[in-house]
Amino acid sequence: MRSHLLGLLFSLGSVMSWAQATDSLIYAEGKIINAETREPITARIVYQSLPFGSRIGVINNNAYSFPLFEQEHYSITVEAPGFAPAKYMLDPTTANGDNKVIRDIELSAGSKPNPHARGNVLRLDHLIFEVGNSRIEPESYSELDILVNLMKDNPNMIIQLEGHTDNVGDPRANMKLSQQRVDAVRNYIGSKEISKNRVKTKAYGGNSPLTRDNTPEAHRLNRRVEVRILEN
Repeated sequence: MRSHLLGLLFSLGSVMSWAQATDSLIYAEGKIINAETREPITARIVYQSLPFGSRIGVINNNAYSFPLFEQEHYSITVEAPGFAPAKYMLDPTTANGDNKVIRDIELSAGSKPNPHARGNVLRLDHLIFEVGNSRIEPESYSELDILVNLMKDNPNMIIQLEGHTDNVGDPRANMKLSQQRVDAVRNYIGSKEISKNRVKTKAYGGNSPLTRDNTPEAHRLNRRVEVRILEN
């Protein structure tokens, strides 16, 4: 009888702890509104925790609501056809007495910004290297050729290739490998009649991960080469 009573008390305590944790969650909420007409707009809403984006979600609606776990800051990007995109940071410390961060987002009519403008970063999502070395796999050539043609169409463009590995293993070896890989991409671009003076390189090794999750998928996401547009 005593053990049964203790079990009930333990279960009740667990439920109360869960309820308290749920009650303490801070939620972000808001509407997506046309800045001119004040009418609701159905948009694509992408939110992710900062700085590494380990929590991410996508909502297609004219409003949003999601929890800010562990009181992390979140970025939120809103896009809708015919409107200029909007991006904000949500700070849990601005929550009201109901544990809610309320932000209605207004979109103004306009076109999307030039994706090839100075400062923008492009991901080479289909760039594949042999495991553990810098040899570019042939199936990557089509994506690299798109970058080559982009530079030919924009003769004033100067880019910086930024190499990243996952954060598994020897940091010095990872740094060396990331440099070898961006050098290999630079050499490929140079072989297509693009001056190497227009291609800078920078190696980060595993120091700038997109996520710190310890999973094969997270490691794959962290292994990447990005193209930063320095001039155009």
